[in-house]
Amino acid sequence: MFSLFKKKLPLIPDLSVIGIDMHSHLLPGIDDGSPDTETSLHLINGLTELGFSSFITTPHILWDLYRNDDNTIGDAHSRLNVAASLVNVSFTLHAAAEYMIDDHFTNLLKEKAPLRTLNNNYVLVEFSFVALPFDWKTVFFDLLIQGYQPVLAHPERYNYLAAQPEIFQQISDMGVLLQVNLNSLTGYYGKPALQLAQYLTKHKLVSFLGTDLHHQRHLDALRQSSHLVESIKPILDSGKLLNSSLI
Repeated sequence: MFSLFKKKLPLIPDLSVIGIDMHSHLLPGIDDGSPDTETSLHLINGLTELGFSSFITTPHILWDLYRNDDNTIGDAHSRLNVAASLVNVSFTLHAAAEYMIDDHFTNLLKEKAPLRTLNNNYVLVEFSFVALPFDWKTVFFDLLIQGYQPVLAHPERYNYLAAQPEIFQQISDMGVLLQVNLNSLTGYYGKPALQLAQYLTKHKLVSFLGTDLHHQRHLDALRQSSHLVESIKPILDSGKLLNSSLI
């Protein structure tokens, strides 16, 4: 009889309408994301419970900290696949990258080195969280000239741009697509990121949504958000969300 008085567990948000999570750090042990295969499989299971059907994971290539390349990324991807097969877990996961706009990245562009893409020609890049890169316009121009489609990761998290949000329209007008973190809309990163995410949503500048999942805390924040589905509805209704095009 006491079961009648048990507290009901809150329903986790259903994010299946997004389909594919195109920004995460699920490969084991190569950046500040998952440290090992066990954690990777746990996080992937949690994302699957939220409704994601497939994944593009994007380890950092940030030369001062994470000197990843095709070899390190390929090795980590293989280790994850082996671990999954040992426990009979199946999922669809493609390994791309998240490139910091730094000297190493500009050198890759100068050398016309092949970049790791989300799908076809989409390349995920990020700014420093400290200041706007002085050569950001040149980098985007070079990417476009070389046939890539640049996607700027979590623009709402660059707090130094909060006072000039109109710059995001300028970036969009250059041909750059913008990806917003779902946890920015939960308030996880604080009020400035939430407000910028809402600004981008209002002005229909959001082309991709991603979890940018690094660890359990990110997963918990997504699971515990009661308003997340409502927050992304204007983005879905805009007709501009491109996650499904990456499948």
